This record gives sequence, structure tokens and C-alpha cells, in this order.
Amino acid sequence: METATRRRAKSQPCRWCGRDVDDAGIGRRRQYCRQSCRQRAYEQRALVKGTSVPTDAVVLTADEAAQLADRVYQVRCAAEDVATAVDEGADADELRGLCDALMRAAKAADGWR
Repeated sequence: METATRRRAKSQPCRWCGRDVDDAGIGRRRQYCRQSCRQRAYEQRALVKGTSVPTDAVVLTADEAAQLADRVYQVRCAAEDVATAVDEGADADELRGLCDALMRAAKAADGWR
């Protein structure tokens, strides 16, 4: 029973928006952080019902897809900068600055939802 309690202590993301979902501790785990996310997920499933679009598909406009690709590219470039600095023997202060830039780029890329 202890392992079940420990496993349930981990938070899980909302299936709609990605925020952490609070666990009540008993019963089935909640899948959505609030009723509005549950409603949006239902509406999305209803819209694609009877079509060839999978129910778990993410639909982005061309502009949103381009912005997401740009943010992923920024993360890749920041990671390459860190790797290059390590290979060249950069000092701790320079590496800290590059790691901070990498974290900012990763957080920006994660905010696409």
C-alpha cells in the first residue's frame, strides 16, 4: 500500500492545458485541472468525432507551427552553445550564463500550450 501512496504523490499534467493536477488522494485520479479544461477537451473530441482526425491530435495554425519551430530552434542553438563552451573549457561563470539562456529558451518553448 505504501508504494501506491508514494506513486500517487507525483503530480500529473492536465490533459488539456498541461498544468499540474491536484490529487484528491482517493478514488480515480483527476485528468483535468479544472472544469473548463475538461469542457474544452470534450468539445475537441466532439468536433473530431466522425472525421479522420485523431481525438488526441493537436491542431496548430501555420503561424503557431512556425512560432513553435522557432522556439525549438532557439533551444537547439542554446544547447549547442553550451556544448561548444564545455568543449572549449569555458569557466563556470560563462557556463552559468549559457545554461540560464538555455533554460529561458526551454521555458519559452514549453509555453506553447
